[in-house]
Amino acid sequence: MLFNSYSFIFLFLPIVLIVFFIIGKWVHDRAAIAWLIVASLFFYGWFNTAYLVLILGSTFFNYTLGMALFRKSVNRKTLLTFGITINILLLGYFKYFNFFIENISTIMGSEFHVQHILLPLAISFFTFQQISYLTDIYRGEAGKCSFLHYCFFIIFFPKLIAGPIVRYKELIPQLTQKIVYRFNSENMSVGLTIFFIGLFKKAVIADGVAVYADPIFNVAASGNVLTFFEAWGGVLAYTFQLYFDFSGYTDMAIGIARMFGILLPINFYSPCKAVNIIDFWRRWHITLSRFLGDYLYIPLGGNRRGTTRQYINLMITMLLGGLWHGAGWTFVAWGVLHGLYLVINHAWHLFRQLLGQDIGRSTKLGRGLSQIITFVVVAIAWVFFRAESFSAGASIVQAMSGANGIALPGQWLSKLGMFGHLLTELGCRFESVLFCRREAIWLLFLLFVVWFLPNTQQILVRYKPTFDTYHGKFQCYEYDW
Repeated sequence: MLFNSYSFIFLFLPIVLIVFFIIGKWVHDRAAIAWLIVASLFFYGWFNTAYLVLILGSTFFNYTLGMALFRKSVNRKTLLTFGITINILLLGYFKYFNFFIENISTIMGSEFHVQHILLPLAISFFTFQQISYLTDIYRGEAGKCSFLHYCFFIIFFPKLIAGPIVRYKELIPQLTQKIVYRFNSENMSVGLTIFFIGLFKKAVIADGVAVYADPIFNVAASGNVLTFFEAWGGVLAYTFQLYFDFSGYTDMAIGIARMFGILLPINFYSPCKAVNIIDFWRRWHITLSRFLGDYLYIPLGGNRRGTTRQYINLMITMLLGGLWHGAGWTFVAWGVLHGLYLVINHAWHLFRQLLGQDIGRSTKLGRGLSQIITFVVVAIAWVFFRAESFSAGASIVQAMSGANGIALPGQWLSKLGMFGHLLTELGCRFESVLFCRREAIWLLFLLFVVWFLPNTQQILVRYKPTFDTYHGKFQCYEYDW
């Protein structure tokens, strides 16, 4: 059941909301939480009931282990290591076993016949959340909670499928507030506003621009050659598709939670406005960046063990971040590219500091150029995120570089008149391309939207839509990466 489906909007969500507030007012807070857990399990089981056992088993295992971590009589470090290992093995089996077998078969030149393992929905998100809870208990940053509240923490349906990745201290304390269990007109109106903004982004913009991206990537997957403008048009279309799809789904999740009186952490803040890659990762999938920073990059040593070690840690973090998004070499390439981008970004900052420059100061022209460069290199990396294979992605990047030549749309020849014939004499090609003027105008308009218009958080800042917006200022989790 998707957030933008009719069954969710007109049946599931209204019923869950009405029953929740009735139970919260006339029965008991715990009964209202139990109702949300049951509804969330129904929501999750709608996709595949077979994996209800998996998510419930994982939740029970991690809660039991978490309660054991509070005991002083146990070896807490060993227990934490055991818990993290089991969670990673579970995720690895379902998400990466097929990928591992396929590559072993290729290397050995033989074919292993194993049953294809279906990837359980949202396993990456709820596994990371369980790991964060165990680690936070070990660090003394999370307290005890009832099994009912822990189930809500893991299974609450707005953030279950695609995040945000929530931490214990952000969600569980909210359940003690009585206002959560009472209908509140402001929460409902703000939640509905955020939800419908997200729905518009997803259903109208993202799905609308997808029809321009898909043909280009399909052509590359079939082995055919793309022109310069076709490649760039398809990549920009996919960049905007992914941007508005993820931004829209995040808005819908935050909006739904707000209808129940629950605040979720910010997860998306105009990443196309980023002026460098470090800034991009403070704006894109913020809760994933925070997770990778807090539970991987910093434990690896962060920047505390010298420049070389910092660069290695950045590469490891982004490589695993790429694999987290999907089991395939294209995702590895995407992660490696972003790792290299971060290394170059840090090296450039270090170089400027050695020259005695203040990296905190900049000009409007410099920020504008940095924003364009960041947008372009991020778009190039998205090629491998979307491509069917590494070779298909490489062929698109080759076309984007102009290596296949630059061909103008054939319909332009007659409109340019003598100038068009002059261009032909100079060697310029006019060919039939998959992109026309209408698509180009649409993409330019979307570029204007992502660069210059306010985002959802800025529009609704006075209503505190998420944890990290305060008096109109963007506040994000600061990392040294």
